[in-house]
Amino acid sequence: MSALICGSLAYDTIMVFPERFREHILPDKVHILNVSFLVPEMRREFGGCAGNIAYNLKLLGGEPYPMGAVGADFEPYREHLAKWGISDRYVRYLEDEFTPQAFITTDLDDNQITAFHPGAMAQSHLNHVADAEGITIGVVGPDGREAMIQHSHDFVEAGIPHLFDPGQGMILFNGNQLRNFISEANWLIVNDYEYEVLQERTGMPGHLIARQVEALIVTRGPDGSELITAYGHTDIEPTLADAVKDPTGCGDAYRAGILHALLNDMDLVTGCRIGSVMGAIKIAHQGPQNHTPSLDEIQDRFEAAYGYRF
Repeated sequence: MSALICGSLAYDTIMVFPERFREHILPDKVHILNVSFLVPEMRREFGGCAGNIAYNLKLLGGEPYPMGAVGADFEPYREHLAKWGISDRYVRYLEDEFTPQAFITTDLDDNQITAFHPGAMAQSHLNHVADAEGITIGVVGPDGREAMIQHSHDFVEAGIPHLFDPGQGMILFNGNQLRNFISEANWLIVNDYEYEVLQERTGMPGHLIARQVEALIVTRGPDGSELITAYGHTDIEPTLADAVKDPTGCGDAYRAGILHALLNDMDLVTGCRIGSVMGAIKIAHQGPQNHTPSLDEIQDRFEAAYGYRF
C-alpha cells in the first residue's frame, strides 16, 4: 500500500521576525510598499509539500514515494530521506538547476511572508505517473504548473485515485482549469483561505464543489477542520498542541493523516483526526521535518484527544 506524492521538494530558509508585520506595514501605503525586517533568527530546513507529506506518512508507518524535480544541491536532503527510509526513486535530478528554495519570514502572530524560487521544479513535468509501480493512491500537490496538470490527468488514465491539494499552486490556474482538477480528483483538501479563493475562481459554492468529489476537506488551523461530502459536513475537533513554535509544514502533516486513513481503509473522520494530531505534534517543533514521534506515541496522543485508537 504505497502513495505517490507529486509535488515540491525544497529547502526552507526560515527567518523569525520578533515583532508583528502589522505594526510595520501601513494599510494605506501598500501601493508603495518598501519594508525591511531584521531577522536575528534563521535556519535552513528540509521542506516542500511532497517531502513534508512523505516524512509524516513514514512516521505513521506508510510507504511514501515523493515525485519531484531537484537540483545539484539536493544531496543533504537525499541523505535525510535515506535516513528515514524514504525512497528517492521517483525524484529527478537536474545538475544545472537549484533545488526549489522557499524563504519564509514568520512574525510573532505566526503570519508568514514567503518568497519561492522554483529552480528544478519548473521541469517536474518530465516526471510521469506511469513510471511508478505498485502505487495505491496519488497526490497532486503544489508543483510546476504543467506538471500539476499532467499528473492529475495521468492518475486518471492510470486508474489511481488521487487527492488534489492545490496549495500555493492555486494562483497558477484559472477557474476552468481548477474546475477540471476538481472533476479529475477523488478527494480535495484546502485551507480556509484557499477554500475562499477556490470558490471565487471556480464560481462554485462549496456544496457544489463537494458534490464532485468523494470528500472536500477544509483545514482551519487552531479552529480544527471540516469534512464535507455530498451528504453533509462534519466538524473535526482540533488537537491541543503542547506548544506553538512553527506553523511551517503543519498542513502537510495533516495531509499525511488523510493519506494514512485512505491507504488503510479507515473512515475519513478518523483520517482528519489523525491529521489534526500530526499537525499538533508538528507545530510544537521548529521546521517541517524535525518532529520524531513513534507510532505508539502518535496513537497515545490520538487516544487522549479522541477516546479511541486508530
